Amino acid sequence: MLVRKRRRHGPCRRQALLALLALGCVLLLLGALHPPPHALPRAPPAPQAAGRSPQAGYRLDFGDPQEWLLESEEEDQEYGPLPPLVSLREDQLLVAVASPRAGRNRSRGGRGGGYRLIPRPHKQQDPAAPERDWAAEEEDGEDGEASEEGERTALSREEAPSARSPPHRRGSRHPLCLQQPPPADSLPTASVVLCFHDEAWATLLRTVHSILDTAPRAFLKEIVLVDDLSQQGQLKMALSEHVAQLEGVKLLRSTRRLGASGARMLGAARATGDVLVFMDAHCECQPGWLEPLLARIAGDRSRVVSPVLDVIDWKTLQYYPSEDQQRGVLDWKLDFRWEPLPERERRALASPVSPFRSPVVPGGVVAVDRHYFQNTGAYDPLLSLQGGGNLELSLKTWLCGGSVEILPCSRVGHLYRNEDAHSQLEREAALQNKIRIAETWLDSFKETFYKHSPEALSLSKAGKPDCTERQQLQRRLGCRTFHWFLANVYPELYPLERRPRFSGKLHNTGLGFCADCAAKEAAPGCAVMLAPCRDGEPQQRLEHTGRSAIHYGGPGHLCFDVRREQVILQNCTEGGPAIHHQHWDHQENGMIVHILSGKCMEAVVQENNKDLYLRECDGKASQLWRFDNVSTVDER
Repeated sequence: MLVRKRRRHGPCRRQALLALLALGCVLLLLGALHPPPHALPRAPPAPQAAGRSPQAGYRLDFGDPQEWLLESEEEDQEYGPLPPLVSLREDQLLVAVASPRAGRNRSRGGRGGGYRLIPRPHKQQDPAAPERDWAAEEEDGEDGEASEEGERTALSREEAPSARSPPHRRGSRHPLCLQQPPPADSLPTASVVLCFHDEAWATLLRTVHSILDTAPRAFLKEIVLVDDLSQQGQLKMALSEHVAQLEGVKLLRSTRRLGASGARMLGAARATGDVLVFMDAHCECQPGWLEPLLARIAGDRSRVVSPVLDVIDWKTLQYYPSEDQQRGVLDWKLDFRWEPLPERERRALASPVSPFRSPVVPGGVVAVDRHYFQNTGAYDPLLSLQGGGNLELSLKTWLCGGSVEILPCSRVGHLYRNEDAHSQLEREAALQNKIRIAETWLDSFKETFYKHSPEALSLSKAGKPDCTERQQLQRRLGCRTFHWFLANVYPELYPLERRPRFSGKLHNTGLGFCADCAAKEAAPGCAVMLAPCRDGEPQQRLEHTGRSAIHYGGPGHLCFDVRREQVILQNCTEGGPAIHHQHWDHQENGMIVHILSGKCMEAVVQENNKDLYLRECDGKASQLWRFDNVSTVDER
């Protein structure tokens, strides 16, 4: 009976043992798939700087070669509040990929879940393989022909980071730059915002690694990559995987096409450095490029600065250092171009490496204080995809109290492409941007723009853009008139036109008297007042050509000037910044505007005196003037 009973229950016991084994396997499998937090693979240690110097920058040591794929543990991540940038919407952000350090910080207590790092096998590189030169990259495509947007320089994403870094071009900077004192430890930090749309893989990675290789770690807060809805497959998962390996690099992706200005605003909203450095995705940074930009902004946070942009040929990738001092300017079609620095400004520089003013900042690389950028309205959010952001930023900076400069001791190579022909819609979008800039910033000079651009004039007749928000910004910031820009920043832009020339006595319409010197003998510092009009009186004979000085008719070479808002006589100046204190514009409505301040000349009655002062323009009778004689002359 016992034997029979043991045989009857034997299969049940075997089944129980098999069930226990199966349960154990399931538990082991679950443990392997979902390890406890302490068992998760750790990110590689933070790379250390090796022998950093202000000139050489630093290189990153990634340790054992491995790839890290960054995954979000939750589908809906929180990204925190956005800085108050105009028209920046959270739904423009599709996904954010952070560096391994950012992932660790987030998983240790950040909001909205954490990031999970998954190690993946990395293809080993042959240590004996020679390093490629940027100009000798293999061509992409089976037919051997160069493809669009620089893909002829395609670089395998399996190469080591060191092979992606282009050789630095020695000797680009002036020798005096090397004698500059080392940068102070108190320099502000920089966030480099690098936007791209279907950029060539090799060009994009070379730009990123040239920044990492040349920017001192103490000053480089982060690199913010902004993918402006790229369609190339290599710029999707492969780029996310590569960025996950880099310390201090984050990747943002937009859900819709934003254009250069919109993508830069998105990157600026996520940046945390003191200074924003907006850079195109096809650049090569030289050693020592970042420190001069940061030092110049540290001296005055209202400065918008740019390095000297050397030329990288888009076909051969040959590097051509810029020799002459070139500044960015605009023409009356509102197109950007380069021109040599005028001789008078070149002579005024303290040394060949002194920063110099530029009417327009080049869009390739622009550095600006982050808070100043946000507080002054950032880029115009209503500009379309077709450019114009650097021109609008430059005019806003100059007219609203800032300055634009180019720094010879900072050099960055920029790959200039041969622009393809734009479609009709793209050309119209570019014209719409120019119309918006003209209607916002050019005041009465917008008519000169329309005269030089008949296409823009025709397009504007269909409907003018709504510039209300930007004009409110002008009033809030107390911006100057475009007259001031022409007189102080770029007088060469004054159009050659028939301008009024005035002569004779200057009558005040409201009070019926004429401008005269308060003293019997005119001398510098003499206050200008109203006196009874007398024919043939040399001291009351004035000469004035529109938007220039008012010359006094008495002995000596004296002109109308301003001291503490009182109109006085001073020696006429022929050059330098003081000449702009003596620039006036007699407008058709009778008001005489002091171009530097934007205020009007007004006769102020005080007891027995009728002195001339600057006051806010309101069109009252004491601000209305007329000369005896009016003619026209062709000049700038």
